[in-house]
Amino acid sequence: MIALIIFLLIVALVVNQLRKNVPNTATQKLFTVIRNAAFIGIFIAALLSCISQVGPGEVGVQLLFGSVQERTLPSGLNIINPLVNVEYMDVKTQAYTMSSIQDEGQQKNDDAISTLSSDGLTLKLDLTIWYRLSESDAPQVYRTIGTDYSEKIVRPAIRTALRDVSVGYAATDIYSTKREDFVSNVTKNLENAFNGRGIILERVLLRNVELPERVREAIDEKIASEQRAQQMVYVLQKEKQEAERKRVEAQGIADYNRIVSQSITDQVLQLKGIEATLELGKSQNSKMVIMNGKNMPLIFGPGGF
Repeated sequence: MIALIIFLLIVALVVNQLRKNVPNTATQKLFTVIRNAAFIGIFIAALLSCISQVGPGEVGVQLLFGSVQERTLPSGLNIINPLVNVEYMDVKTQAYTMSSIQDEGQQKNDDAISTLSSDGLTLKLDLTIWYRLSESDAPQVYRTIGTDYSEKIVRPAIRTALRDVSVGYAATDIYSTKREDFVSNVTKNLENAFNGRGIILERVLLRNVELPERVREAIDEKIASEQRAQQMVYVLQKEKQEAERKRVEAQGIADYNRIVSQSITDQVLQLKGIEATLELGKSQNSKMVIMNGKNMPLIFGPGGF
């Protein structure tokens, strides 16, 4: 903007000088219009150079002749010194990902972190952290680090924190039971690394833990063995329940037979025989009824002899 103002000022001065040296009145009027337009342009440019618009989620860092000013410009329109140059820095939440999947993280190639566990195994960790630039510390960050603080500070801090913490855990613990504890310690290390650097850590996301092949096979076999053991327990319980069901059923049948055998007496049998004889007597077919020695009828129909 300053360069534009200087250019328009030179144009105005040159045109004004030419206007004085040209005798033609029409040409003088043309130069007068050009000179006035240049002065108007200078005024507008000077006015615009005093205004700086900072976008949402950004902060403006003021530079005056190479010196970083401590006062930052918030989002919106700001009145500034026209000699000041403004650098815009992002203060929104940012994500830095280190992944083994190509083009998923900040690096295009495999960027997973290889580290050693306490039992000497090599792990590959995929990680994402959420962080943001401190608005009040933006001038200090620009002065001491620059705008590429993610590569200078964030990336090395992540790699160091993961490797420092992982050596205190067994590989299977990071993979399963102590995963949250591992992430908590990594978070503390990163917070210490960012302290005083103008970077605020929001969250650490451990996305994937890749174990050595032999360890994965051992874990898979262990899980399969546990599943087979659970299945056997289920089968034994089922067989036990079936055996109990059959025992209860047999006991019920035995109890039924005992009750029936106790309830069948000679009097009952004689009564049932009489009832059968009475019903037989109502039939139109010819028959013969012979009473045996126990008063029980023997019934013969036609052709029974």
